Amino acid sequence: MAADAAVNGSVLRANDLVAGYVPEVDILNGVSLEVREGEIVTVIGPNGAGKSTLIKTIFGLLHPRRGSVVFRGSDITGRKPHDITRSGMSYVPQLDNVFPSLTVEENLEMGALDPSGAHERIARMYDVFPRLGERTDQVVDTMSGGERQMVAMARALMPDPQVMLLDEPSAGLAPAFVDAIFDKCGEINRTGVTLVMVEQNATRALGMSSRGYVLDVGTNRFQGTGRELLEDPKVTELYLGGTARVDRPEEGEAAGT
Repeated sequence: MAADAAVNGSVLRANDLVAGYVPEVDILNGVSLEVREGEIVTVIGPNGAGKSTLIKTIFGLLHPRRGSVVFRGSDITGRKPHDITRSGMSYVPQLDNVFPSLTVEENLEMGALDPSGAHERIARMYDVFPRLGERTDQVVDTMSGGERQMVAMARALMPDPQVMLLDEPSAGLAPAFVDAIFDKCGEINRTGVTLVMVEQNATRALGMSSRGYVLDVGTNRFQGTGRELLEDPKVTELYLGGTARVDRPEEGEAAGT
């Protein structure tokens, strides 16, 4: 399987994942996902579809009951998150994604795998996020939600990952910060970082995505380019319409469902 991933150009591949939080209750029921180098891939779907569970399983926070995860040609199924981070993947959770009692700079230092190069990487993060460069000594708990999200993203970029996983990066943010976060996602991608996003703002996320996946009841329902999904009448009716099944924060999954 690892050789297959290397041949088809995948940097990340999840194969037939089955996973859950309690015995005999599966949240994922055979989900597969492929991500190619340089892409932005967005995963959408209704509350409880398994989107956050998929990201956690890929990153080693949840061990799959079946299936595999292949990253850069190597099977990483069941590996610990810190090992996966060292292999070139970072993760930004939806909740509890910063150290609130620490300053901005201390948060970034916590993300450095190599202390000897930390100051250079921190300077680079301040170039990417100038707002943080103006607040280096500010305690993160006193910052706005959008600013804290920037801290979380910058910390995840400190190890210089090839792939970054983001779980609901715009959830609960003021409109101005929603725009800023999506702009930063695009900017980060243009530097060569491949992005995988779970996102409740489905229309905006798919509009900037190379490809997307729609999950429902823990299974793959639709997949295609971002444009194909936005223009698919069934996707529009079921997941992008007036029911707002997608365009609201996922309270259930934030709690671990």
